[in-house]
Amino acid sequence: MTAISLSVSGMTCDHCAQTAEAALNALQGVDARVSFDARRAEITAKDDVPVSRLLRALERNGYGGTVLDDDGKVLAGKGSGLHIAIVGTGSGAFAAALKAVEEGATVTMIERGEVIGGTCINVGCVPSKIMIRSAHLAQQQRAHPFVGLEKHEPAIDRRALLAQQTARVDELREAKYESILAGNESIILLRGSAAFQDARTLLLTQANGSTQTVSADRILIATGSAPAIPDVPGLADVPYWTSTEALFADSIPKRLVIIGSSVVAVEIAQAYRRLGSEVTILARTKLLSQEDPALGDELAKAFEAEGMRVLTKTSASRIDFSDGVYTTTIGGETISSDALLIASGRLPNTADLNLAAANVETTTNGAIVVDDHMRTSASNIYAAGDCTTQPQFVYVAAAAGTRASVNMTGGDAALDLSAMPAVIFTDPQVATVGLTEAEAQKANINTDSRTLKLENVPRALANFETHGFVKLVIDADNDRLIGTQILAAEAGEMIQAAVLAIRNRMTVQELADQLFPYLTMVEGLKLCAQTFFKDVKQLSCCAG
Repeated sequence: MTAISLSVSGMTCDHCAQTAEAALNALQGVDARVSFDARRAEITAKDDVPVSRLLRALERNGYGGTVLDDDGKVLAGKGSGLHIAIVGTGSGAFAAALKAVEEGATVTMIERGEVIGGTCINVGCVPSKIMIRSAHLAQQQRAHPFVGLEKHEPAIDRRALLAQQTARVDELREAKYESILAGNESIILLRGSAAFQDARTLLLTQANGSTQTVSADRILIATGSAPAIPDVPGLADVPYWTSTEALFADSIPKRLVIIGSSVVAVEIAQAYRRLGSEVTILARTKLLSQEDPALGDELAKAFEAEGMRVLTKTSASRIDFSDGVYTTTIGGETISSDALLIASGRLPNTADLNLAAANVETTTNGAIVVDDHMRTSASNIYAAGDCTTQPQFVYVAAAAGTRASVNMTGGDAALDLSAMPAVIFTDPQVATVGLTEAEAQKANINTDSRTLKLENVPRALANFETHGFVKLVIDADNDRLIGTQILAAEAGEMIQAAVLAIRNRMTVQELADQLFPYLTMVEGLKLCAQTFFKDVKQLSCCAG
């Protein structure tokens, strides 16, 4: 049992105290006594009764409640009864809301769109991975390495695939967002567009034009990001795709041109190629220009082997559209296509928030500047996810949201991104963690590295899939692993072992000494670690 003291506001007589007391005692596992004279409630509750449930019981009857410490002062930590407003309903926002409720706060979430859940579940991670998987299976039917299995061109029904994809998205949104929201009485959802009036007040404008204000003790901004559209002559006048339209198109274009060369561009490019499109990628510099150069170079080779055209150091000078055909001009050449995808990055959704009214600092592209505690330049305002200067990954947003709520309710939680994994779901996949060799050298770290081609990994040989490599980067002064880059069919399943090695400050010798199961792709990490000390070509197939 837990003893809890609440300061109760809104009472005007003894009858109010009786009403408040009855409301509290109606909760299972609660024994409460409310005094009008003291404006206090003394409560004994079972350990599994959250403070937020007590506060909600009072609020439903027109009273307010604030948790007090043993000295009768407002409690600043867990169970404080703080009101937190969260702008957004994506992964970071929901993680924050649930943690804030756990810490005793009440939460108001604000969503400007028709559906909740943010980019990942609705128009990002989930639908893209479903589409990529279907495309992968189609490719396996037409092109695989086993000589005794008949290959054939698959029959592709894009409408049926899309219906299945949409149904799974709807199912996951209901299970992971809508049902959780409906079942949590400490979270209220308001719909409309939010903008700051000051550091503690949001003006909410609803679809019908009506407005209301929302005041809160703490505010979390988790508004995500949207596709960045380059300034190309003619582009504004053509019906181009962003990733959303590409993922939910109900037909496969015969010819597809993609402007962009990072994660979204390369994932969707390969999926459409494998579903039947002729694909041309226009890369302003090269594929995956922010990664180790070998990753983009080798992925480009894999793409070209599948029949894609990858044009590097190429920018569109003009785009036109007529009679259903796009014409993209690059230098002296024009490329015709039936669809045009703009996948040149994403920008934070912050332009309409009136952040200046709250003195919230942003970068030149609108990203909210946060520290490792998700604090902004305004003391009571926090931010998490793609709208910030943090890396744009859904698991980073969720981790940031959780830690932000800990900090908003009086705790102390930092987000350490020094061992952050990243996966690009092409085939072969690209997976990274830590520093590249160039990044480490820029940080004045004395480095050493080894690259192991997959032809030296037994499982890759058994799979007849040897295109790719494993690269390990170490601090040469102490032999600790500081970075890993992998290009392999199952790179995403391999990278977490490297994450744990970096997190635990393992040396490359310690990594080489670990037991890895034979005939797994992740064994490639051990083999690459061994190359710092020996020639793995001279080892038996499962040498320790």
